[in-house]
Amino acid sequence: MSIEFIGFITNNNSSETIVRSGPILDRPYIETVAKAHELAGFDRALLAFHSTIPDGLQVGQHVLGVTEKLKVLIAQRPGFTAPTLLARQLATVDQFSNGRVSLHVITGGNATELRQDGNTIDDKDERYARTDEWLDVIKAEWTSEKPFNYAGKYYQVENGFSQIKPYHPEGIPVFVGGASDAAIEVAGKHADTFALWGESYAQVRDVTARVRTAAAKHGRPTPRFSLSVRPIIADTEEKAWAKAEDILARATALQDKTGYRKPADGHATAGARRLLALAEQGTRIDKRLWTEIAKLTGANSNTTALVGTPEQVAEVFADYYDLGVSHFLIRGFDPLIDAIDYGRELIPRTRELIAQRGVAKGVAAE
Repeated sequence: MSIEFIGFITNNNSSETIVRSGPILDRPYIETVAKAHELAGFDRALLAFHSTIPDGLQVGQHVLGVTEKLKVLIAQRPGFTAPTLLARQLATVDQFSNGRVSLHVITGGNATELRQDGNTIDDKDERYARTDEWLDVIKAEWTSEKPFNYAGKYYQVENGFSQIKPYHPEGIPVFVGGASDAAIEVAGKHADTFALWGESYAQVRDVTARVRTAAAKHGRPTPRFSLSVRPIIADTEEKAWAKAEDILARATALQDKTGYRKPADGHATAGARRLLALAEQGTRIDKRLWTEIAKLTGANSNTTALVGTPEQVAEVFADYYDLGVSHFLIRGFDPLIDAIDYGRELIPRTRELIAQRGVAKGVAAE
Protein backbone atom coordinates (compact mmCIF):
# COMPACT_ATOMS: atom_id res chain seq x y z
CA MET A 1 0.00 0.00 0.00
CA SER A 2 1.62 3.21 -1.17
CA ILE A 3 1.64 6.21 1.11
CA GLU A 4 0.95 9.85 0.40
CA PHE A 5 1.71 13.11 2.15
CA ILE A 6 -0.84 15.88 1.92
CA GLY A 7 0.05 19.41 2.94
CA PHE A 8 -2.07 22.47 3.54
CA ILE A 9 -1.95 25.77 1.70
CA THR A 10 -3.49 28.67 3.56
CA ASN A 11 -4.49 31.93 1.89
CA ASN A 12 -2.08 33.89 4.08
CA ASN A 13 0.55 33.39 6.74
CA SER A 14 -1.46 32.70 9.87
CA SER A 15 -2.10 29.96 12.40
CA GLU A 16 -2.90 29.46 16.08
CA THR A 17 0.51 31.03 16.84
CA ILE A 18 0.84 33.56 14.00
CA VAL A 19 -1.32 36.64 13.68
CA ARG A 20 -2.02 37.48 10.04
CA SER A 21 -0.19 40.61 8.95
CA GLY A 22 -0.78 40.60 5.18
CA PRO A 23 -3.93 40.55 3.03
CA ILE A 24 -6.59 37.85 3.31
CA LEU A 25 -5.57 36.58 -0.13
CA ASP A 26 -1.78 36.84 -0.14
CA ARG A 27 -0.78 35.71 -3.63
CA PRO A 28 3.02 35.74 -3.16
CA TYR A 29 2.64 33.74 0.06
CA ILE A 30 0.34 31.17 -1.59
CA GLU A 31 2.78 30.73 -4.46
CA THR A 32 5.75 30.37 -2.11
CA VAL A 33 3.99 27.79 0.07
CA ALA A 34 2.80 25.83 -2.97
CA LYS A 35 6.31 25.62 -4.42
CA ALA A 36 7.72 24.74 -1.00
CA HIS A 37 5.31 21.82 -0.75
CA GLU A 38 6.32 20.56 -4.17
CA LEU A 39 10.02 20.79 -3.36
CA ALA A 40 9.51 19.17 0.05
CA GLY A 41 8.04 16.04 -1.50
CA PHE A 42 4.36 16.46 -0.68
CA ASP A 43 2.04 14.62 -3.07
CA ARG A 44 -0.85 17.04 -2.83
CA ALA A 45 -2.08 19.97 -0.77
CA LEU A 46 -5.45 20.79 0.75
CA LEU A 47 -7.31 24.01 -0.03
CA ALA A 48 -9.80 24.59 2.77
CA PHE A 49 -13.42 25.72 2.69
CA HIS A 50 -15.15 28.13 5.09
CA SER A 51 -18.11 30.43 4.67
CA THR A 52 -15.94 33.55 4.94
CA ILE A 53 -12.64 32.78 3.19
CA PRO A 54 -11.48 33.02 -0.46
CA ASP A 55 -12.79 30.35 -2.83
CA GLY A 56 -10.61 27.24 -2.65
CA LEU A 57 -11.44 26.12 -6.17
CA GLN A 58 -9.94 29.24 -7.69
CA VAL A 59 -7.01 29.28 -5.28
CA GLY A 60 -6.37 25.66 -6.17
CA GLN A 61 -6.38 26.50 -9.86
CA HIS A 62 -3.74 29.15 -9.19
CA VAL A 63 -1.64 26.66 -7.21
CA LEU A 64 -1.75 24.24 -10.13
CA GLY A 65 -0.55 27.03 -12.39
CA VAL A 66 2.59 27.73 -10.36
CA THR A 67 3.54 24.08 -9.73
CA GLU A 68 4.30 21.15 -12.02
CA LYS A 69 3.64 17.98 -10.03
CA LEU A 70 1.83 18.94 -6.82
CA LYS A 71 -1.79 17.79 -6.76
CA VAL A 72 -4.54 19.75 -5.05
CA LEU A 73 -7.29 18.57 -2.72
CA ILE A 74 -10.09 21.09 -3.08
CA ALA A 75 -12.58 21.20 -0.22
CA GLN A 76 -16.20 21.88 -1.13
CA ARG A 77 -19.44 21.88 0.83
CA PRO A 78 -22.53 20.35 -0.80
CA GLY A 79 -25.57 22.56 -1.01
CA PHE A 80 -24.14 25.80 -2.37
CA THR A 81 -22.93 25.03 -5.90
CA ALA A 82 -25.08 22.92 -8.22
CA PRO A 83 -23.41 19.50 -8.49
CA THR A 84 -23.66 19.52 -12.30
CA LEU A 85 -21.80 22.83 -12.46
CA LEU A 86 -19.17 21.88 -9.87
CA ALA A 87 -18.53 18.58 -11.66
CA ARG A 88 -17.78 20.45 -14.89
CA GLN A 89 -15.66 23.05 -13.08
CA LEU A 90 -13.52 20.36 -11.45
CA ALA A 91 -13.25 18.34 -14.67
CA THR A 92 -12.14 21.46 -16.54
CA VAL A 93 -9.41 22.26 -14.01
CA ASP A 94 -8.44 18.58 -13.94
CA GLN A 95 -7.94 18.59 -17.73
CA PHE A 96 -5.88 21.79 -17.60
CA SER A 97 -3.63 20.26 -14.91
CA ASN A 98 -3.25 16.79 -16.43
CA GLY A 99 -5.21 15.09 -13.66
CA ARG A 100 -3.95 16.80 -10.52
CA VAL A 101 -7.34 17.55 -8.95
CA SER A 102 -9.11 15.77 -6.10
CA LEU A 103 -12.29 16.69 -4.22
CA HIS A 104 -12.61 16.87 -0.44
CA VAL A 105 -16.27 16.74 0.58
CA ILE A 106 -17.00 18.62 3.80
CA THR A 107 -20.67 18.53 4.69
CA GLY A 108 -20.21 20.89 7.61
CA GLY A 109 -21.12 20.39 11.25
CA ASN A 110 -21.88 23.95 12.35
CA ALA A 111 -25.33 25.11 11.24
CA THR A 112 -24.64 28.67 12.39
CA GLU A 113 -21.65 29.00 10.08
CA LEU A 114 -23.43 27.25 7.22
CA ARG A 115 -26.22 29.85 7.34
CA GLN A 116 -23.60 32.44 6.32
CA ASP A 117 -23.72 30.73 2.92
CA GLY A 118 -27.50 30.56 2.90
CA ASN A 119 -27.94 27.03 4.18
CA THR A 120 -31.50 26.22 5.27
CA ILE A 121 -31.01 22.63 6.47
CA ASP A 122 -30.10 22.65 10.14
CA ASP A 123 -30.37 18.92 10.75
CA LYS A 124 -26.94 17.39 10.20
CA ASP A 125 -28.18 13.95 9.15
CA GLU A 126 -30.37 15.60 6.55
CA ARG A 127 -27.36 17.56 5.28
CA TYR A 128 -25.55 14.26 4.79
CA ALA A 129 -28.57 12.96 2.86
CA ARG A 130 -28.16 16.00 0.62
CA THR A 131 -24.43 15.22 0.32
CA ASP A 132 -25.29 11.70 -0.82
CA GLU A 133 -27.49 13.04 -3.65
CA TRP A 134 -24.95 15.75 -4.50
CA LEU A 135 -22.26 13.12 -5.01
CA ASP A 136 -24.65 10.91 -7.00
CA VAL A 137 -25.13 13.78 -9.46
CA ILE A 138 -21.46 14.77 -9.60
CA LYS A 139 -20.41 11.23 -10.41
CA ALA A 140 -23.12 10.87 -13.03
CA GLU A 141 -21.92 14.10 -14.63
CA TRP A 142 -18.35 12.76 -14.67
CA THR A 143 -19.15 9.28 -15.96
CA SER A 144 -22.35 9.25 -17.98
CA GLU A 145 -21.82 8.91 -21.73
CA LYS A 146 -25.37 10.03 -22.47
CA PRO A 147 -27.85 12.49 -20.92
CA PHE A 148 -29.16 11.31 -17.54
CA ASN A 149 -32.08 12.14 -15.28
CA TYR A 150 -31.91 12.31 -11.50
CA ALA A 151 -34.92 12.66 -9.22
CA GLY A 152 -33.94 13.07 -5.59
CA LYS A 153 -35.31 14.95 -2.62
CA TYR A 154 -32.73 17.73 -2.91
CA TYR A 155 -31.65 17.59 -6.55
CA GLN A 156 -33.57 17.01 -9.75
CA VAL A 157 -31.75 16.89 -13.08
CA GLU A 158 -33.25 16.46 -16.53
CA ASN A 159 -30.97 15.38 -19.38
CA GLY A 160 -27.86 16.23 -17.42
CA PHE A 161 -24.66 15.72 -19.36
CA SER A 162 -21.08 16.97 -19.34
CA GLN A 163 -18.99 16.96 -22.49
CA ILE A 164 -15.86 17.35 -20.41
CA LYS A 165 -14.77 14.43 -18.23
CA PRO A 166 -11.96 14.03 -15.68
CA TYR A 167 -8.45 13.65 -17.11
CA HIS A 168 -7.91 10.10 -15.86
CA PRO A 169 -10.35 7.31 -16.80
CA GLU A 170 -10.76 6.40 -13.13
CA GLY A 171 -12.05 9.90 -12.44
CA ILE A 172 -11.29 12.55 -9.83
CA PRO A 173 -10.51 11.10 -6.38
CA VAL A 174 -13.18 11.84 -3.79
CA PHE A 175 -12.20 12.31 -0.14
CA VAL A 176 -14.96 12.36 2.48
CA GLY A 177 -14.53 13.60 6.04
CA GLY A 178 -16.77 13.45 9.09
CA ALA A 179 -17.16 11.43 12.24
CA SER A 180 -20.90 10.91 12.63
CA ASP A 181 -22.77 7.75 11.61
CA ALA A 182 -24.34 9.68 8.73
CA ALA A 183 -20.90 10.78 7.50
CA ILE A 184 -19.57 7.26 7.57
CA GLU A 185 -22.61 5.98 5.69
CA VAL A 186 -21.98 8.50 2.89
CA ALA A 187 -18.27 7.67 2.89
CA GLY A 188 -19.04 3.99 2.50
CA LYS A 189 -21.04 4.73 -0.62
CA HIS A 190 -18.88 7.39 -2.23
CA ALA A 191 -15.39 7.86 -0.76
CA ASP A 192 -12.15 6.85 -2.42
CA THR A 193 -10.39 8.06 0.71
CA PHE A 194 -11.89 8.65 4.16
CA ALA A 195 -10.33 11.48 6.16
CA LEU A 196 -9.79 11.16 9.91
CA TRP A 197 -8.42 13.73 12.29
CA GLY A 198 -5.40 12.88 14.45
CA GLU A 199 -6.92 10.34 16.76
CA SER A 200 -5.63 7.59 19.02
CA TYR A 201 -4.82 4.13 17.76
CA ALA A 202 -8.03 2.83 19.39
CA GLN A 203 -10.15 5.52 17.75
CA VAL A 204 -8.58 4.86 14.35
CA ARG A 205 -9.36 1.14 14.70
CA ASP A 206 -12.97 2.02 15.58
CA VAL A 207 -13.57 4.47 12.74
CA THR A 208 -11.84 2.46 10.03
CA ALA A 209 -13.85 -0.63 11.02
CA ARG A 210 -17.11 1.34 10.72
CA VAL A 211 -16.09 2.70 7.30
CA ARG A 212 -15.13 -0.77 6.09
CA THR A 213 -18.56 -2.07 7.14
CA ALA A 214 -20.32 0.82 5.41
CA ALA A 215 -18.38 0.26 2.17
CA ALA A 216 -19.09 -3.46 2.21
CA LYS A 217 -22.80 -2.73 2.56
CA HIS A 218 -22.64 -0.88 -0.74
CA GLY A 219 -20.50 -3.59 -2.37
CA ARG A 220 -17.56 -1.23 -2.66
CA PRO A 221 -13.88 -1.77 -1.81
CA THR A 222 -12.71 -0.23 1.44
CA PRO A 223 -11.67 3.39 0.92
CA ARG A 224 -8.14 4.38 1.71
CA PHE A 225 -7.67 6.27 4.98
CA SER A 226 -6.10 9.66 5.61
CA LEU A 227 -5.06 10.98 9.02
CA SER A 228 -4.67 14.71 9.73
CA VAL A 229 -2.21 15.73 12.40
CA ARG A 230 0.26 18.50 13.30
CA PRO A 231 3.85 17.19 13.65
CA ILE A 232 6.08 19.12 16.06
CA ILE A 233 9.63 17.94 15.43
CA ALA A 234 13.11 18.82 16.69
CA ASP A 235 16.58 17.30 16.85
CA THR A 236 15.92 15.73 20.25
CA GLU A 237 12.74 14.61 22.01
CA GLU A 238 13.43 17.08 24.81
CA LYS A 239 13.63 19.96 22.34
CA ALA A 240 10.45 18.81 20.59
CA TRP A 241 8.42 18.85 23.81
CA ALA A 242 9.88 22.25 24.72
CA LYS A 243 8.79 23.45 21.26
CA ALA A 244 5.29 22.09 21.90
CA GLU A 245 5.04 23.93 25.23
CA ASP A 246 6.20 27.14 23.53
CA ILE A 247 3.51 26.68 20.83
CA LEU A 248 0.88 26.23 23.56
CA ALA A 249 2.05 29.37 25.38
CA ARG A 250 1.98 31.48 22.23
CA ALA A 251 -1.40 30.07 21.09
CA THR A 252 -2.84 30.88 24.51
CA ALA A 253 -1.43 34.40 24.56
CA LEU A 254 -2.57 35.22 21.01
CA GLN A 255 -6.10 33.82 21.11
CA ASP A 256 -7.75 37.24 21.04
CA LYS A 257 -5.72 38.18 17.93
CA THR A 258 -5.76 34.91 15.98
CA GLY A 259 -9.35 33.92 16.79
CA TYR A 260 -8.42 30.31 17.45
CA ARG A 261 -10.45 29.73 20.60
CA LYS A 262 -13.34 27.61 21.86
CA PRO A 263 -16.65 28.63 20.27
CA ALA A 264 -18.58 30.99 22.53
CA ASP A 265 -21.74 28.89 22.13
CA GLY A 266 -19.87 25.71 23.06
CA HIS A 267 -20.63 24.13 19.69
CA ALA A 268 -18.51 21.14 18.72
CA THR A 269 -18.80 18.87 15.70
CA ALA A 270 -18.78 15.11 16.08
CA GLY A 271 -15.10 15.11 15.11
CA ALA A 272 -14.31 17.85 17.61
CA ARG A 273 -16.12 15.97 20.36
CA ARG A 274 -13.96 12.92 19.63
CA LEU A 275 -10.77 14.97 19.95
CA LEU A 276 -12.01 16.69 23.11
CA ALA A 277 -12.89 13.32 24.63
CA LEU A 278 -9.36 12.25 23.81
CA ALA A 279 -7.99 15.37 25.50
CA GLU A 280 -9.93 14.46 28.63
CA GLN A 281 -7.93 11.23 28.77
CA GLY A 282 -4.67 13.13 29.04
CA THR A 283 -2.26 15.48 27.31
CA ARG A 284 -0.15 12.66 25.84
CA ILE A 285 -1.92 9.68 24.25
CA ASP A 286 -0.36 6.50 22.91
CA LYS A 287 3.32 7.08 22.10
CA ARG A 288 3.32 10.85 21.41
CA LEU A 289 -0.10 12.22 20.41
CA TRP A 290 -0.39 15.63 22.13
CA THR A 291 -3.84 17.07 22.83
CA GLU A 292 -3.22 20.48 24.44
CA ILE A 293 -4.01 22.64 21.39
CA ALA A 294 -7.23 20.71 20.76
CA LYS A 295 -8.25 21.34 24.36
CA LEU A 296 -7.32 25.03 24.12
CA THR A 297 -9.22 25.73 20.90
CA GLY A 298 -12.21 23.43 21.23
CA ALA A 299 -10.79 21.14 18.51
CA ASN A 300 -12.48 23.03 15.71
CA SER A 301 -10.01 21.61 13.23
CA ASN A 302 -7.19 19.10 13.17
CA THR A 303 -5.41 20.27 16.30
CA THR A 304 -3.79 17.20 17.79
CA ALA A 305 -0.04 16.91 17.30
CA LEU A 306 2.69 14.30 17.17
CA VAL A 307 5.74 15.44 19.14
CA GLY A 308 9.25 14.04 18.83
CA THR A 309 12.26 13.70 16.60
CA PRO A 310 11.64 13.01 12.90
CA GLU A 311 12.53 9.37 13.56
CA GLN A 312 10.04 9.09 16.42
CA VAL A 313 7.19 10.73 14.53
CA ALA A 314 7.94 8.60 11.47
CA GLU A 315 7.65 5.54 13.71
CA VAL A 316 4.17 6.63 14.79
CA PHE A 317 3.18 7.18 11.17
CA ALA A 318 4.31 3.62 10.51
CA ASP A 319 2.10 2.45 13.39
CA TYR A 320 -0.89 4.21 11.78
CA TYR A 321 0.11 2.66 8.46
CA ASP A 322 -0.14 -0.75 10.09
CA LEU A 323 -3.71 0.20 11.11
CA GLY A 324 -4.59 0.90 7.48
CA VAL A 325 -3.75 4.61 7.13
CA SER A 326 -1.99 5.44 3.87
CA HIS A 327 -2.37 9.23 3.63
CA PHE A 328 -0.92 11.69 6.14
CA LEU A 329 -2.30 15.21 6.01
CA ILE A 330 0.23 17.27 7.94
CA ARG A 331 0.68 20.96 8.64
CA GLY A 332 2.65 22.89 11.16
CA PHE A 333 1.97 25.85 13.41
CA ASP A 334 4.51 27.83 11.36
CA PRO A 335 3.10 26.65 8.00
CA LEU A 336 5.84 27.59 5.52
CA ILE A 337 8.84 26.83 7.72
CA ASP A 338 7.36 23.57 8.94
CA ALA A 339 6.49 22.40 5.40
CA ILE A 340 10.12 22.86 4.40
CA ASP A 341 11.29 21.16 7.59
CA TYR A 342 9.02 18.15 7.04
CA GLY A 343 10.56 17.68 3.61
CA ARG A 344 14.11 17.53 4.96
CA GLU A 345 13.66 14.53 7.26
CA LEU A 346 10.14 13.54 8.30
CA ILE A 347 8.72 12.73 4.86
CA PRO A 348 11.75 10.81 3.53
CA ARG A 349 12.26 8.96 6.83
CA THR A 350 8.60 7.90 6.91
CA ARG A 351 8.70 6.69 3.32
CA GLU A 352 11.89 4.76 4.06
CA LEU A 353 10.59 3.22 7.29
CA ILE A 354 7.32 2.07 5.76
CA ALA A 355 9.12 0.65 2.74
CA GLN A 356 11.40 -1.30 5.09
CA ARG A 357 8.38 -2.67 6.98
CA GLY A 358 6.87 -3.74 3.68
CA VAL A 359 10.05 -5.60 2.76
CA ALA A 360 10.18 -7.22 6.21
CA LYS A 361 6.57 -8.36 5.94
CA GLY A 362 7.29 -9.77 2.49
CA VAL A 363 10.27 -11.71 3.80
CA ALA A 364 8.24 -12.96 6.76
CA ALA A 365 5.46 -14.08 4.44
CA GLU A 366 7.96 -16.10 2.41
